[in-house]
Amino acid sequence: MIIDAWAQHPTARHINDPMFDSLRRWTRGGLPSGELPVSATVAAMDQAGVHRALISAWLAPRRVLISNDEVAGFVAQAPDRLVGVGSVDISRPMDAVREVRRCITELGFKAIRVLPWLCEVPPTDRRFYPVYTACCDLGVPFCTQIGHTGPLMPSEVGRPIYLDQVALDFPELVIVGGHIGYPWTDEAIAVATKHENVYIDTSAYTVQRYPPALREYLRGHGRRKVLFGTNYPMILPAKALEGLDALGLDEEAKALFLGGNAARVFGL
Repeated sequence: MIIDAWAQHPTARHINDPMFDSLRRWTRGGLPSGELPVSATVAAMDQAGVHRALISAWLAPRRVLISNDEVAGFVAQAPDRLVGVGSVDISRPMDAVREVRRCITELGFKAIRVLPWLCEVPPTDRRFYPVYTACCDLGVPFCTQIGHTGPLMPSEVGRPIYLDQVALDFPELVIVGGHIGYPWTDEAIAVATKHENVYIDTSAYTVQRYPPALREYLRGHGRRKVLFGTNYPMILPAKALEGLDALGLDEEAKALFLGGNAARVFGL
């Protein structure tokens, strides 16, 4: 089973936002420019043999790029293939807590994702802490981005070491740091190794771009700590999986990386 731990079914608002212009240069125009039918996302999954994808809402302070209700609508069109991940605006703490609860208890989502660079504060900022508490109470993972930002926004807030303090304050909280933490991948590995409930996902990177330290971690003591992801539609699932055999994973490590870890972490 292959599970994509980080994907989006984009809205036009999301994909056409000017902050993603830098990604268009990287992908050489490979990003869509308008609305996609859910069938197109499922077809891209089928092409690569991906069984399920966690698709995320995108909320920034006082700005909605993909709403939670839109994600719920996409999931409803392919409930056996798509899994919802909610998002909240941390600038309104009580509204954020109520929305976390709604996402999990009413919309049936399996996690909450907030991106520090969209908020321009690190994950140790006090406004994140009510969200962490709500995730702990509801027993769902908190997903975030670690590493530099492709969009033209400050990268410092993505330093993986910030998650060390969060994990110390909330040892019960399951944390998934997406985008491998580059150029601080060693830092990400150190935090994931130190804390039982901290994980890394490989979204936004093709296999050829995994740093050597991550490859070694996948093959060894990190085999239960790394989740496959794409960041679709930025990277198509088939492209993200190219060269998988070059990682030198044994059958257990391969199965855990591609789907087993995500199934366990997200309760799928």
